Formats: sequence, structure tokens, C-alpha cells
Amino acid sequence: MKILVVYDSVFGNTEKIAQAVAQAAGQAIAGEPGTSANVELLHVSGVQLSQMEESDLLVVGSPTRGFRPTEDLAHLLERLAPKALQGRRVAAFDTRLKADEQKSIVTRFVVKTGGYAARRIAERLVKAGAVLIVPPEGFYVADTEGPLKDGELERAAAWAKSLLK
Repeated sequence: MKILVVYDSVFGNTEKIAQAVAQAAGQAIAGEPGTSANVELLHVSGVQLSQMEESDLLVVGSPTRGFRPTEDLAHLLERLAPKALQGRRVAAFDTRLKADEQKSIVTRFVVKTGGYAARRIAERLVKAGAVLIVPPEGFYVADTEGPLKDGELERAAAWAKSLLK
């Protein structure tokens, strides 16, 4: 099984989640008798479209920036041809602020209505023919620049293992 985890990160939080996902997926596969996997973790700047197209499981993540993925990740996804990921299993995640915990009622409203990056990532992957195997997932940061909230790395590892079931 070829697993590719692609991410972009601004303050390092999404990178930490991506690392936890890749590591947990590798450990989960290694623990299965008769199963082998090649797990690759790549920053968006080092990804070739062909690598995404050849993966058995593609996991893509970004911080939420203006309700969307980063510009670099969005550009990569826009370059995917309509059937480039036909039948490929995919999952999407983002890092985000928790809307309910925002002090300003206006900020809470804007965050809740604007949405998050993971949904947009998932939509673009599906548009390229992929099969979304779980709903888009969000991992929480304490503030705009982080750090990650307590327990998020463990939650990311558990989520990664669930992708393999």
C-alpha cells in the first residue's frame, strides 16, 4: 500500500499533525501481518502530481487561511485533472481555531459561516475523481499561530489509524 500525506503549514501546527498522521499510519500498517506500506510525508512544495495520482491512500492537509487552504496547496489541487485521482482513496484535514471559543460574537459567526479548509480540500479531491473515505477533519489550535490544543496529536494519530480500516 502506498500512502502519501501532503501538507502545507504556516506556523508548524499542520506539519505536526501531518507527521502524526504519517507516523501512525506507518505503525498501523507495520502491525498488520502480511501487509507492507510505503508512507511518504511531503510538503506541498515537493509534491509532483504523479505522486498523488499513484498513491493508494492520499491524505491532504492545510491550515485554514481565510476559510480556505493555503494558496500553495489550493494551486496544487487546482492542477489536478478531472479524472486524475479516479478511484483513489482520500482524506482531508485542516488546522483551525475552534469557533465556539472565539471571544467576539462577530468572529464566531464569521468562522462558523465561512467554513474551514478541509471541506474545500475534500471537494477538490472528489472533483478529481477520488473517493472520500471519511468526512473532512479539523484539528484545533489554541490561537492563530498555535500551539496545537492538548490532545490533538493523539487525536490525529487515532484518525490516521481509522483511515486504514
